[in-house]
Amino acid sequence: MMRLTLVTLVVLLGSLTGSAQQDPAGQQPFPPLSPQAKLQLQQVLVKWEKQSQAMKTLECRFMRWHYDNFAAPANVPASKAEGIIKYATPDKGLFCAEELVFFAGRDPQSQKPTYKAQNNQFGEYWVCNGTQLIEFNRSKQECTIQELPENMRGKNIVNGPLPFVFNLDAKQIQERYWVRQVASPDPNIIVVEAWPKLQELRAQYKLVQIALEKATYQPHALLMYAPNFHPKNAPKWDHYEFKDIKRNAVAAGFQQKFLGNFIPSAPPKSWKIRREQLAPQQAPQQQQQLEQAQKPTNIRG
Repeated sequence: MMRLTLVTLVVLLGSLTGSAQQDPAGQQPFPPLSPQAKLQLQQVLVKWEKQSQAMKTLECRFMRWHYDNFAAPANVPASKAEGIIKYATPDKGLFCAEELVFFAGRDPQSQKPTYKAQNNQFGEYWVCNGTQLIEFNRSKQECTIQELPENMRGKNIVNGPLPFVFNLDAKQIQERYWVRQVASPDPNIIVVEAWPKLQELRAQYKLVQIALEKATYQPHALLMYAPNFHPKNAPKWDHYEFKDIKRNAVAAGFQQKFLGNFIPSAPPKSWKIRREQLAPQQAPQQQQQLEQAQKPTNIRG
């Protein structure tokens, strides 16, 4: 699998320059789409949804390059991670970073970036078993178990990059994000941008750029930009790519065994356990109306 080239990344970042300057929360951050652009976008989303929802189980490895120009030179990752993703429709999954290394300067002779692991620094590790979202903090040896309310069970997993990786729902994505197709530097790649409408999503990232393989409509790469991303003042983003993808490799009769292989029954006994109850999820339209109502109103004297 070919990693997106530096030229590709520069082109994608360049497409944000205008939008990054003016992004008032709660407003579409780009001009209205033309009728032709809307039609093209719907065709892409329908094809993407069709291939995505045909997937019942998935197992793949991911690579993530975290860029932060204040922690490493420009266009050099500040950290690199590799791990595994597993998923079974509609709401069971795992996301685990197995290796995490950080920029440690340049090799004196080759001048190539070098990376080293840091003491007690681990990447994310969480699982969803359908009724609970379980996060393992390996640095603190702490496990947070969040009970899912009834209206969030049996539905798509919506954490981090995962709704864009599998089981895409075109209608839901458009309810939760402002979506547009943007120019691609590669004729074999389709690039879609998704800007979050809801505050809970804006707190995680400013926007997501998804690179789809034109032949299959499968996600090839994902760029997630920090909530305060700015090309010059706050240049932070994550670049994900996926490899060793196994789709529907598990027969229905073996799905439970597949799930048991990656959903642990309990955290280690020595760990601290925190239990929380997630608040019921509001419909996107209701949440937008609530956010709008909470905005301060300008009063003229």
